[in-house]
Order: sequence, then C-alpha cells, then structure tokens
Amino acid sequence: MQIQHKISRQRSEALFNEAKTLFPGGVNSPVRAFKSVIGPPLFIRKGKGSRIWDEDGNVFTDFCCSWGPLILGHDNERIRESIIETVANGTSFGAPTALGNQLGKLILSNHRYIEKMRFVSSGTEAVMSAIRLARGVTGRDKILKFEGCYHGHVDSLLVRAGSGLVTFGVSTSAGIPDAFIGDTLVLPLDDTDALDRLLEQSGQEVACIIIEPVPANNGLLLQQRSFLQYLREQCTRYGILLIFDEVISGFRVGFEGAAGYYGIQPDIITFGKIIGGGMPVGAYAASAEIMGHVAPDGPVYQAGTLSANPVAMAAGYAALRQLLEPGFYEQLARKTADFVRMIQDHCDEKGYPVSIPHIASIFWLSFSRDTIRTAAAIDPAGMEHFKRLHFELLQEGIYLGPSGYEVGFVSAAHTPEDLQSAAETICKAMDGIFA
Repeated sequence: MQIQHKISRQRSEALFNEAKTLFPGGVNSPVRAFKSVIGPPLFIRKGKGSRIWDEDGNVFTDFCCSWGPLILGHDNERIRESIIETVANGTSFGAPTALGNQLGKLILSNHRYIEKMRFVSSGTEAVMSAIRLARGVTGRDKILKFEGCYHGHVDSLLVRAGSGLVTFGVSTSAGIPDAFIGDTLVLPLDDTDALDRLLEQSGQEVACIIIEPVPANNGLLLQQRSFLQYLREQCTRYGILLIFDEVISGFRVGFEGAAGYYGIQPDIITFGKIIGGGMPVGAYAASAEIMGHVAPDGPVYQAGTLSANPVAMAAGYAALRQLLEPGFYEQLARKTADFVRMIQDHCDEKGYPVSIPHIASIFWLSFSRDTIRTAAAIDPAGMEHFKRLHFELLQEGIYLGPSGYEVGFVSAAHTPEDLQSAAETICKAMDGIFA
C-alpha cells in the first residue's frame, strides 16, 4: 500500500507520545489507540454539528459520534444551554434532585416496556447491576450470553466460547478468576438448536439470558425477530429473566429501542450513551415488581455517588425531548438509508465484495456480500480492507471509528449535503482499494 499523507498528525502524534508516558497504551479506552488502523490516534479539540476538529486543525465529518451517544450531533445548543444552566447551581450533591425525577418521568412515560428504573454512571455499571438483580430475583447463579455481544467490562461477561457450541466461557482478559466466569454460559447467535440443548441441560439453573437485541459491538449482526422472540418464549418457559442490553440501541433505533422496534417485552433493559446527552450515564429498568428487589426496597444492593448526577440528568432531558419531536426517527432513518444506498449501489455496480447492513441510524461497512448474523461468520481478511479505507477516508476528511468491527452512526446534524459528499468520498476510496 502506498501511503500518501494529505493531513498532518504532528500535534496529535506528539500528544500521543506524551500520553504513552501517562496512560497504558497512551489511552483511557483501548480502541482509541488506533492499533487496528494506520497512524497515531487523532486528539480531538472540538466538535460542532456533524464535524470534529483535531489538534492539528484538520476537520472531519464524524460518523463515530462518540461511539453512539451524539444522535443530535456535537455541541447541540439545547443540550449545551441546559448543562451551563445546571452547572451554575453546582455539579454534584450525592442527593436527589428534581432533574432526576424529570428525566426518569420522561423516559418511563414514553416507554411501554418498563415501569421503574435506576440511574447509574455507565453502561457497564448498568449491565453489572442488571445481572445482580436477575440473580437476586431468581435465586439462580448461571447467566447465558452470546458470542459477538459485548456488555461492557463486567468480569463475568468478558468471556468467549470454548470448543463446543454449548460450553462454559473462557476468560478473554487477564485478572479474572475462573470462579467469576464459571457460571457464565456462551452460545453462538442465531442458533435455536444450541439454545435448546443448553436449556434442556441447565435451564433450571440459569438466572438470565443477556443479549444485545441489535448486536453492534462486533460488526452489526442483525438478528431475525424470530430468534429474539424464541428467546422470549424460552425464558418464560424456564423462568429465566431476559435482559436486553440496549446501551447502543436504546433511543437510537427508536425511543423504545429494540424492544419497541421488534415488539418484544424483555424483563430488564440496560441503557447508556444517548440518555446522557453526551455526559456519562447509564440506567437499568424493568417492571415495578422486578425493580422492587433493588435496595432500599429490596435485598439487591446497588449504589453510586454520581448516580443521577444533575448535570447528566439535565443533558439527557434536553436530548430526549428533542428525540420525541414528531418524525425525528423517521427522518433520521431515511437519511441513513439514502446514504447507505448511495454507497451500496456503487459497490454493486463495480462488483465489490461489500455490503452495508443498517438499522435506523446505525450502519456497518462489511467486506462481504453475505448476510452476517454471527461473530464467527466475519472474515478477518476484511479488516485489511478496512485499514486502508480508514486511512484514505481520514485523508479526505471522513472520520470512522478506528476498527473494522465498529459500527458507524448518522446524527440529526448530518445534512443531506454532508451525506452526499461523504458517500461520494467513500465510493472513491472503495475504487482505490479494489483497483
């Protein structure tokens, strides 16, 4: 590959070299290190609308959107003003505020699948709490997850499958004792036969089945509704709680997330990202009966000093009110579909091995013509194509997440002109890759 640097990364590279003396790998979250792509990571200075500026003064149309939270784009005026107004009164109290009530009421009154919720500070914390709640409610220990679904860095969920289809997990991170993952079962997605075999053997011991109903952390592994519905039916049959991890899909594929999109009632839902309006936040929610097990009402303990932080609550409320405006999701989905279609039509015409699965405003550039529903079906060779694509797009002012396994996001701030220009740039980059 011939590398031609059209943009300077001098300042970002200097900052990265400094950061490597301060933080492991020079970053505070691993994927930010740009290990899967070419060159040093960009250090971002500011964002506005659909664009970001790095420390070298380069401008990019952003399709990472802070990994999903920024459905309204960068520096949304109503969110910014709400944050400033709230900060003027203080940043944290470790006590209830009316802002928490306000955001909680807005969510619960517009989401038919949940009755009570608890705010936390991250998606990982929400999942950790949901797992504990499921175990507390059922009195069972085992949990079941799926290959290709990521649920944050919770010890018991950082596992992969072993050699068989129905197997206990094996840790994918050092520092996790075997005892922590000994009760974690792992299955492939989209395999009802494997699910049946596991439940026949261990169904009475399983507290919960957790799944990203829109798996979007290892490619975009869109599941058939029939598979998700089968999970619901089998959970009901065996007395297992079904957890939808909607940290990404929640308020992204619709205000009611994937639960509403597919019309399926999970027992517990975890949230994050969008509900903070760009501020750190998470939440878990369920029926009033299930949430009644959470302290101080019940014996399942969970607490957090910064839970329902007033600044995050204000930002989230300002964000979600905009999502409830008539036609918001329909317009965003239409823009995304048009954007994807421009690229897909070009790749189809040229015969490139590219497909772009998408749902609502989420998309994934897959270097395969196959429909991919499982992690095992992803060809690692496609990551070399993505590495070249990522580099070429940076040269032309397009920013994607720095991994071919990551999805992209379209925000309300992306104009039709932004998307037309970006699609044309991506098509040109594809021509270069497959020339």
